[in-house]
Amino acid sequence: MVNKIESVNNGNGLNTNGYNKIETWNAENIQELSEIYYRVLGLIGEDPDREGLRGTPVRVAKALNFLMMGYNQNPCEIINSAKFREDYRQMVIVKDIDLYSMCEHHMLPFFGKAHVAYIPNGYITGLSKIARVVEAFSRRLQVQERLTTQIRDCLQDCLNPMGVAVVIEAQHMCMQIRGVQKQNSVTTTSAFTGIFLDNLNTREEFVHLIGSCYH
Repeated sequence: MVNKIESVNNGNGLNTNGYNKIETWNAENIQELSEIYYRVLGLIGEDPDREGLRGTPVRVAKALNFLMMGYNQNPCEIINSAKFREDYRQMVIVKDIDLYSMCEHHMLPFFGKAHVAYIPNGYITGLSKIARVVEAFSRRLQVQERLTTQIRDCLQDCLNPMGVAVVIEAQHMCMQIRGVQKQNSVTTTSAFTGIFLDNLNTREEFVHLIGSCYH
């Protein structure tokens, strides 16, 4: 692996935002991907050697590496890194989690919001870890249906709560800019376990609490 550090400075070599941006990638993979994208540019009728495109194959390769970073992350390890004993048995909801993923059918983006809830059964996890689990699964080639159940199953398996609820609302570029071209369509998926499946009142409470998020 090769580490590259990129920092924003004010022209005097001083960092203006207080931190350095660090990106990590496999140099061989980036090289191979950039060669492929160089060919793609030619195949679509472009000149990959013209000024504006000279660095594009490498930039696209690095962008894809970032967008697919979820393959190198273990969502259950994310949960376990901040798993604590706590005698709390009421609903915990993290809603409006920004979500960006890539449709595996056309490799076009889909994006939206995830709303995740669980009812602890002796253990809780850091709130940010729930958002990180969403990120880890979404930064892969996906379909929304599978993404929804993967988030649900991860929380259920790693925390063993009384139940998990996940709702995702997303817009799909493969429906908006090609094919049927329905720009305002929104797809909603849901997945539940435990008490969210067995107890209608609990499920209705969850839906009510995230209700203002629905389109």
